[in-house]
Amino acid sequence: MEAREYVWKGAIPLQIQLHESEVTALPPPPPLLILAPRIGYLPLLIPRVKPHFGGALPPGADTVWFDYNGLPLKWFIPTGVLFDLLCPEPKRPWNLTVHFRGYPSNILVPCEGEDGVKWSFINSLKEAAYIINGNCKNVMNMSQSDQSELWQSVMNGDLEAYQQVSLKLKFGVLEDEYIVKKNSISLRSKESSADTDMAGQAKTGRIPVRLYVCSATEDFDELEDAPEIDNWDKISYINRPVEVHKEEGKYFTLGDAVKALLPAIFTDKSFIDEDVCKTEVEDDKNAPCVSQEDNQDVSGSAEDRTEKNCEAVEPLFSSNTAELKLLRIHGIEPQLEIPFSWVVNNLMHPEHFLHICVFLKVARANHR
Repeated sequence: MEAREYVWKGAIPLQIQLHESEVTALPPPPPLLILAPRIGYLPLLIPRVKPHFGGALPPGADTVWFDYNGLPLKWFIPTGVLFDLLCPEPKRPWNLTVHFRGYPSNILVPCEGEDGVKWSFINSLKEAAYIINGNCKNVMNMSQSDQSELWQSVMNGDLEAYQQVSLKLKFGVLEDEYIVKKNSISLRSKESSADTDMAGQAKTGRIPVRLYVCSATEDFDELEDAPEIDNWDKISYINRPVEVHKEEGKYFTLGDAVKALLPAIFTDKSFIDEDVCKTEVEDDKNAPCVSQEDNQDVSGSAEDRTEKNCEAVEPLFSSNTAELKLLRIHGIEPQLEIPFSWVVNNLMHPEHFLHICVFLKVARANHR
């Protein structure tokens, strides 16, 4: 539990300044230094940001949004994920600009303050439940008090309160079947494994994952030389559950999970065979695999939203020319050999999705 406690306590130091076009007072207000929880969302900082800059704002209605180096930040992505994705070489404090006017609706979906973030979170929770349990009845049937308590625990970073409520949702826990000690792997006893199998009938082997892939054609060896992301089109999203496959004598690793999500960089074929893709889509047609923008639509049932067919993701690169430069989760750069069960149980976000940021260097000729 110690690792998960560290995750929940994780925070990013921010230095926030008001965009110069919105400054109406002299001298301009100084930047605001603030700690942003990794598992939180940028709009949740508005009650602390607005009082600092309120006296310098022009007249008009507030439509708050943030940017990093001119790139509008998607508010429904957790703050820690944004930082890991946009800063290959972490810079602290993270310098952001806040805007109270000119909302870029052509880039960002509308956000109705805290309520908008809350319902985005609940919708993601429903989708995760559907992936894990095949339905989201437990989330749909939450009492208003439990729903409020769960949301408050996330806002306050209170892991203990969160666990008390989330246990009622009866999400399966991915069991660790193998113990890794230094350079050896020790299997649990057959008796213990049998007990686990019997007790784990309701345990899940399908893990909700959001994979963010940043691919660059520019040649770079050090992360500090990685090209700047100035457009969201440079980032690919893969929202697809990972099916945990267990083999006798082996454990399912983080590398196995990434291989399942990005087969193009782990196969001898340059591109995925179209027939294989079609088969995969047909097999996973009931899997919740919707874009995060679609997730903002709170209308309709979770089943209606999550039963959209998973579209085959066309690789942006070939296996011979793509190089995995970095994989980051919650600011951690874990080894691919680590058991995936440990990653899931300790590094998942409160909405039960595992967010993984991946950086690839690809050959220019194969980048699309």
